[in-house]
Amino acid sequence: MSRELMQQNIEKAQREIDSKKEMIKNGKMRQHYHFMAQTGWMNDPNGLIYYKGKYHFFYQYNPYNGFWDSMHWGHAVSDDMLHWEYLPLALAPSEPYDNHLRGGCFSGSAIEHDGRLFLMFTGTTNEGDGFEQTQCIAYSEDGIHFEKYEGNPVLTAPDSIPTDRFRDPKVWKHGDMYYMVCGASRDNNALALLYRSEDMFHWDFFNVLAESRGEWGFMWECPDFYRLGDKYVLTFSPMGSGEHTAVYLVGDFDYETGKFDYHVNDEIDWGFDFYAPQSFLAPDGRRIMVGWSNEWEWMPLWKDWGPTYKEGWCGSFNLPREVRVMEDGTLQFVPVAETEMLRENPEYQDSFVVTEEEKELKAGDGVSFELKMKIDLEKTDADKVELIIRCGEGKKTVCRFDFKNSELSVDRNEADGWSRGVSRSTMFLKGKSELDIHIFSDQSSLEIFTDRYQNNHSSNVFAGDRQNQLKIRASGGSAVISGYESYGMKECFR
Repeated sequence: MSRELMQQNIEKAQREIDSKKEMIKNGKMRQHYHFMAQTGWMNDPNGLIYYKGKYHFFYQYNPYNGFWDSMHWGHAVSDDMLHWEYLPLALAPSEPYDNHLRGGCFSGSAIEHDGRLFLMFTGTTNEGDGFEQTQCIAYSEDGIHFEKYEGNPVLTAPDSIPTDRFRDPKVWKHGDMYYMVCGASRDNNALALLYRSEDMFHWDFFNVLAESRGEWGFMWECPDFYRLGDKYVLTFSPMGSGEHTAVYLVGDFDYETGKFDYHVNDEIDWGFDFYAPQSFLAPDGRRIMVGWSNEWEWMPLWKDWGPTYKEGWCGSFNLPREVRVMEDGTLQFVPVAETEMLRENPEYQDSFVVTEEEKELKAGDGVSFELKMKIDLEKTDADKVELIIRCGEGKKTVCRFDFKNSELSVDRNEADGWSRGVSRSTMFLKGKSELDIHIFSDQSSLEIFTDRYQNNHSSNVFAGDRQNQLKIRASGGSAVISGYESYGMKECFR
């Protein structure tokens, strides 16, 4: 066990962070209020937990440059999920099971056990026979400084599971037992494997919680499982399932058998940049979800990770969202109420008519803002309504509400000279009198929520400060907008 080596690697990484963070924080593409690392590359949210009076975010992290590489765990704490204090790295590669240039301490989760903060993570290495992924434990007395368990790894892949498709443990407690679900693959179909333990160190296989029969791809990354109301929810990011990047299933679960029976399935977010979401319980009982605002090169709509690597960083998190269950078993994903603390410079309009002539709207500085409005469907006869966001100097992102074809799309082909692609989703409005729209814009991202937070698109847009105009227009008729409100957003990171 190389305790000294992990500490040396953490200190080495911290020196790198300290030498670059002042320069990087002034990057033109840095977010204003979405969570980011101080330097380098960041991907999956890990170990999200409320512990000893603070929100803890851990995250997959390469502190050395703006590209994926050997994975560490970054760590930050907050009182409100908006303003963050960066802490020393929690984990760094140091052991035979995780010390590899293309491996490291992969994704996992956190839980309180016997008063200590436990992390469960996937160690990834390659000894010449391909990548091997195992499940490992680390723990901390103070929630800041962590020690890897001497008995790691606590789980290896079952015989029927490829060793490079066994990762991302999510742990929880029920009664006197600890449970863990992790992603896997068997015969090229995805699985969520369920384990249980009495002490967090010794784990036994329980059952296949759920599986793909081909419809949900060959591997489920970052599975999460929890109770919501009287139902249970399984979320994951499927590999090999086309444009699906973050899926939820809702159904019933039996702790006697360890089997999940789902009867509702849908997409958490249809945008290009929402991946690997993880959830946790806030102290007031809310189920909060956070996703990574980017995507992988194997995805069908991927272009690249954007230009931020030129500034020495890459990656941010989407806004935390509260998960709520509807009467029909479908889910809502509502930006947490804490975001209202950032509002400034409000603008309000009761009602106005939109025609084919573009109308300019006001929302903060046009770069960092929040916008809410409704389209009155009973008074609207337009074929479509277009919101032109972050436009200026020939660049624009177009959010198109196509009533004639029942489709919502977000087109970023002309957004910034870098991004490309059109994300699409079905817009089912039969029997509805209005369409609610809620948008958060930051320096390099857009999050668009519609239809009671059930039809959502999150995508990165690397637009400059001069792309600060906001316009709306209709075609094929007119549209009536009601309840328009917008706000500038206070800085959290500069």
